[in-house]
Amino acid sequence: MSALHTLSYGDTGATPVTFLHGLFGQGRNWTSFARALAEDGYRVVLPDLPDHGRSPWTSHVDYLTMAKAVGETLAEADERPWRVVGHSMGGKVAMLLALEQPVRVDRLCVVDIGPSESAGVSGFDTYVAAMRSVPLDASTSRASADAQMAKTVPDDRVRAFLLQNLRREGDGWRWQANLDVLGTELPVLGGFPLAAAQSLLPYEGPVLWVAGARSGYVRRDDAETMRSLFPRTRLVTVADAGHWVHTDQPRVFTEILERFLAASTS
Repeated sequence: MSALHTLSYGDTGATPVTFLHGLFGQGRNWTSFARALAEDGYRVVLPDLPDHGRSPWTSHVDYLTMAKAVGETLAEADERPWRVVGHSMGGKVAMLLALEQPVRVDRLCVVDIGPSESAGVSGFDTYVAAMRSVPLDASTSRASADAQMAKTVPDDRVRAFLLQNLRREGDGWRWQANLDVLGTELPVLGGFPLAAAQSLLPYEGPVLWVAGARSGYVRRDDAETMRSLFPRTRLVTVADAGHWVHTDQPRVFTEILERFLAASTS
């Protein structure tokens, strides 16, 4: 696979941090956090995961392959260990990266996802169908695309998130996300390769596990598995936050994350 598309913030020699986005997201979703950390002396790289944003499309998607692609991209950007933050699908990629390539990961922050099947991803079928329902021709506007998707996706915030993937191309439009592959592989993306993860040595670095109090993506029975794979896990639950913890409670999330990133590894 070709290198993933990335955005970079901060000085090249500064401590490297990366954020891995969720399903149908893009690296630039984390721009405000990247800029803030760059001002605090970090170097931040935001990759688009495979089949998302401006990164290459594939014919098949799985977490092991995505973790490998991220590892190669980070190694090319900076050979030092990275401080890795992953949300949702990106959190699962981040977990596999830490387990497979522990020398690549200085510390790990997993945001509102566990090492298990995520039942909520089944609802993404509706999002794929809504995106596919938009006519990708010259007469389409963002407003008309939004109105079309509103028929099946009533949440304004979710539609705005999905519509970030809509890009002008010639006289028409295109979706940057690979809807054919991602739609087909939703069961894979909703799962987690636990057997493969358990065949690897536990990751011994510090792990911050952040959950939204109103989210169902982190379950009580995930804790045992999480701590078997990541013995130095600390769980923090953010009040009045759902699955998108960092957008529901940005100030609280930023404070938690900055303390974790700045702490010594020992």
